[in-house]
Amino acid sequence: MKKKIVILPGDGIGKEVTACGKKILEQVAECFGHQFSFDYATIGHEAIEATGNPLPDESLEKMKNSDAILFGAVGHPKYDNDPSAKVRPEQGLLKMRKELGLYANLRPIKLFDELLAASSIKPEILKGADILFFRELTGDVYFGERGRKEQGNTAYDTMIYSRYEVERIAHKAFKAALTRNKKVTSVDKANVLESSRLWREVVQEVAKQYPDVAVDHMFVDAAAMKLIQNPRSFDVVVTGNLFGDILTDEASQIAGSMGMLASASVGDTVGLYEPIHGSAHDITGKGVANPLASILSAALLLDISFGLKEESETVIKAVEQTLKDGYRTRDIADASTPHEKILGTEVMGNVVCNNARMLVNCQVAV
Repeated sequence: MKKKIVILPGDGIGKEVTACGKKILEQVAECFGHQFSFDYATIGHEAIEATGNPLPDESLEKMKNSDAILFGAVGHPKYDNDPSAKVRPEQGLLKMRKELGLYANLRPIKLFDELLAASSIKPEILKGADILFFRELTGDVYFGERGRKEQGNTAYDTMIYSRYEVERIAHKAFKAALTRNKKVTSVDKANVLESSRLWREVVQEVAKQYPDVAVDHMFVDAAAMKLIQNPRSFDVVVTGNLFGDILTDEASQIAGSMGMLASASVGDTVGLYEPIHGSAHDITGKGVANPLASILSAALLLDISFGLKEESETVIKAVEQTLKDGYRTRDIADASTPHEKILGTEVMGNVVCNNARMLVNCQVAV
């Protein structure tokens, strides 16, 4: 198989973790006889510094002409502490999602048994949790009309959804549920918000087309509580952009660390794959970032964009074996982890790559 992949490192630790994601893709190509070519593009703070634009036209064109995108993160403290900044790294991210039609964000929340102790939640509550989030990505308050009035003393952001936007994400969630435990939980705030009332109405209509799938509706505040109280009660969760942003970050506690969670943003053309963690400038350049979420994002890329399920499963098993062997990055290590088993970003990536090669009897790199 021949495929073109764009690497979009972005800002902060994005460069470090995408290097590991790219390396596992190279290993897969070599061991399974595929031909993956790679190109690089800029976005975020790095792109602003170079061009003044958080998403240069050249980057967007490269992505549109690719078969898949492996993305790092965007963001920089410079903008976090300056609310008046007119150009911001996150604008590049939102424009990319809109221009590429990436309306569905998939976030699998599955805990490796070896990391039960890494979460702040009791192991007996966590064990067996396996949730697939579908977060709508191109609507809601992030894309609605916004501004200030009354001499800048009043600000507003409009939470807006159309029927079509809800329908298409709902269909993706119900189709996924058919391959899992046939249960969808739709999360909204229909007791208060008109946009959520439309959301619930449309999901109820779509549900009629999937009689084999059970559906329930939950207010976002109740969902946030139940996610920690009983995560095993969820299977597929579908929700809007804002609520999904918050709930999936909360769900990182189920996996033990944001450094363990991969995601896929898809539409009807090219797919984008990224860890859910941010740019983490406090650890940038120190070589301690957890690369496993980027590596697992590469596994999603192989599965969803290329249909290479065996190759994807090999990557996941390689991560699992690495954890079984006791290796950790510092964010998922605990007091019982031997010092020599706490690895930096690059070495952790290398261990996973070697495990992947051993799983398929491919000569291990020295």
